[in-house]
Amino acid sequence: MKAKYDDIGISYNDTRSADPYIAERLLKNLNPKANGLYVDIGCGTGNYTNTFQEKGFNFIGIDPSEKMLEKAKQKNKHIDWILGKAENITLKTKSIDGIIGSLTIHHWGDLEKSFDELYRVLKPNGHLVIFTSTPKQMKGYWLNHYFPKMIEDSMLQMPSFDHVEKVMINSGFSKIKTELYNIKPNLKDLFLYCGKQNPKLYFNPAIRQGISSFSSLANKNEVEIGLKKLEKDILNNGNQDIMDSYKNDLGDYLFIVGEKL
Repeated sequence: MKAKYDDIGISYNDTRSADPYIAERLLKNLNPKANGLYVDIGCGTGNYTNTFQEKGFNFIGIDPSEKMLEKAKQKNKHIDWILGKAENITLKTKSIDGIIGSLTIHHWGDLEKSFDELYRVLKPNGHLVIFTSTPKQMKGYWLNHYFPKMIEDSMLQMPSFDHVEKVMINSGFSKIKTELYNIKPNLKDLFLYCGKQNPKLYFNPAIRQGISSFSSLANKNEVEIGLKKLEKDILNNGNQDIMDSYKNDLGDYLFIVGEKL
């Protein structure tokens, strides 16, 4: 994972800005206090961490990629940026008031150990907020039509909600709830399904470079073939029918919230 995101980190900031709506929902579910101390686990280049700090909350950013953290430090030297993983958090027990993890859970090497660690460092009554997608949701992406192997491989590394819920409960979390998220037309954080309503975004190499499925999992040949097929369908107005055939009510992504009582 470190090597993967060291490579992605080269141009990550060009396409992966903190999205205002997602940031607002993360904070709403976290319910932070002005005098609290919070963690952004898998913070990357610190886009969301910095946004939360600008809103008056005290955050620590943790990530396994040195290159990502170097970019984070350039943005804000007043935040503590820590090299580390969810499986091994170098913070004291019951020292953190809340934790956010955005699009990171599928990179954790050991889900059970990660949630145990997050629970350990969290204070009683603290919230954990995860933003992710599930294999069930990803089956509803029209990207399956053009990049089937890439999406299949992406789904394999993405834990199901049932599994995440079970692991969270086993780690001690309770009051687990979810909130569906559907891609907005003005999305600022250009992650995997950013082109749901604007497929032309995927023709931009910089956008694909900032998405791990394209930059690390995908076969170059499949991507080239898929993009040509997508371009042809757009020119012939056939892409809209394909997009319509994948419409569903499962949501594109998911907020998962748990509490330590």
